[in-house]
Amino acid sequence: MSTALPQSIEDTLALLNSAGYVADRSLATTLFLALKMGRPLFLEGEVGVGKTEIAKVLSASLGRRLVRLQCYEGLDVSSAVYEWNYSRQMIEIRLAEAAGEINRDKLSTDIFAKEFLIERPLLQALRADDQGPPVLLIDELDRTDEPFEAYLLEILSDYQISIPEIGTIKAAQPPIVIITSNRTREIHDALKRRCLYHWVDYPSAERELKIVAAKLPGINSQLSNELVAFVQRLRQQDLFKLPGVAETLDWADSLTQLDKVALDGDAIDNTLGALLKYQDDIAKIRGSEAALLLEQVKSEVSELEAMSR
Repeated sequence: MSTALPQSIEDTLALLNSAGYVADRSLATTLFLALKMGRPLFLEGEVGVGKTEIAKVLSASLGRRLVRLQCYEGLDVSSAVYEWNYSRQMIEIRLAEAAGEINRDKLSTDIFAKEFLIERPLLQALRADDQGPPVLLIDELDRTDEPFEAYLLEILSDYQISIPEIGTIKAAQPPIVIITSNRTREIHDALKRRCLYHWVDYPSAERELKIVAAKLPGINSQLSNELVAFVQRLRQQDLFKLPGVAETLDWADSLTQLDKVALDGDAIDNTLGALLKYQDDIAKIRGSEAALLLEQVKSEVSELEAMSR
């Protein structure tokens, strides 16, 4: 059963929280406006900060179908929008020939009927649904090239797709569109103008603690305080790839699986692969640097606990 769209910023925050997504008010405000105005939401930020998760949360909490287009270099219309089922068309032609049907005009019309059309994500997202317009996730748009961006302009402006053999297919109700980018390249202004924009940053320590608590409710409080403080300090280091929220959760889960209730040097050194994804970064932090960060974290957490008493 589908759920009505949120009617206020507070409702939007509650909707996200109900699915375990801890958002700040600025993100909730932009999302609320995008839903209210029927505009695509363009989310930009580093890898692992929770951009893709927003579309998944909307789909689950609103009871809408999720249509995901995972972008990559070389993505084209046949993979993203539609293509014709050539094997079925050839079979239809052979059957027509075997039956002695030689009306070429009629045959060309028959084989370009809708039943021979293979719908890809963008076309699927324009189709009516009993649960309401689906959530269309165009993930990592920066991985595609500029011609594909240009193709998206018609879809994001009028929510329609032109197919030469059939005509124009237009959505009865526009889908909820979430576009993400890791900013490996700049997205053209023409596309951004059709969207509401939000930069998804790394969370503050307070919000990251809430995220860990929401995703891993059974985690030891001392461990969560220390690991979040460690990750926050790690993001201040000169690393090739800073850990995102996804890595924080992976690390927290790993430490929990090892029955840790507090951070220690060996635990950090042995589980850095859950937090950092490049060997140079791991080598830089492992050992003395991790020990120094841990000492700072222990002192910081102790001070905070003393202040809270």
